[in-house]
Amino acid sequence: MSGKYHHITERKIAVLIDGDNAQPDSLEPILTEVSKYGIINIKRIYGDWTTPQMSSWKQYLHKKAITPQQQFAYTTGKNSTDSSLIIDAMDILHKGNIDGIAIVSSDSDYTRLATRFREDNKFVMGIGRKQTPEAFTNACELFVYVENLMNPAENEKENEIIETYEKQEINDKGELFSLIRTAYEMADTADGWVHLSLLNQNLQKIKSSFDPRTYSHKKLMNLIKKECNEILETKTEDTSVYVKLKN
Repeated sequence: MSGKYHHITERKIAVLIDGDNAQPDSLEPILTEVSKYGIINIKRIYGDWTTPQMSSWKQYLHKKAITPQQQFAYTTGKNSTDSSLIIDAMDILHKGNIDGIAIVSSDSDYTRLATRFREDNKFVMGIGRKQTPEAFTNACELFVYVENLMNPAENEKENEIIETYEKQEINDKGELFSLIRTAYEMADTADGWVHLSLLNQNLQKIKSSFDPRTYSHKKLMNLIKKECNEILETKTEDTSVYVKLKN
């Protein structure tokens, strides 16, 4: 079975971290996030370990069983880490031992790497900052902003939403509404009711970086009910939630 369509619990993922474009304090939430989509069987971090900039990563190597990959900076001011990571990634791809890759970086230089893996029908996940160029985020099947992992939007307890930090206002809902309408229309159901999970799948097909946490909501259901009740109505059948576009 191809990597892209492996059951999530069986999917084997290689996590490759650009040490020049990631922060050590984000490592644990990143690994937790990737684990939602499969089993991590390769963990590598790339950088010039002879420089002071990489010293803060060292405490995590044994703790998280991450293999450090040395890449000397041969030219001042030029990031040579990306070429080392890309070469390793292609070696991993050709060995055929993984079903997907998680690239931890905000560098658009990995755009072609992401598309190459997808051409081989592999699951491609990217994790980086919100200023990551769209070329890279769109090349990934799924892209997660690291800010969303460092600032959990909500804690839920007994169906009550308890906000743990000041909720950011959505200044312009137009883009969000347009995205949701497009995802809804892609479903094209007979009675107009669309299962929430299908809506979510369509949203990520349209925009790989779509994430309710970007809008300060932990789950899509909370985002729909709190921010999109102007355009959507919801209903619950058993444990399933459905949405329908209002006339």
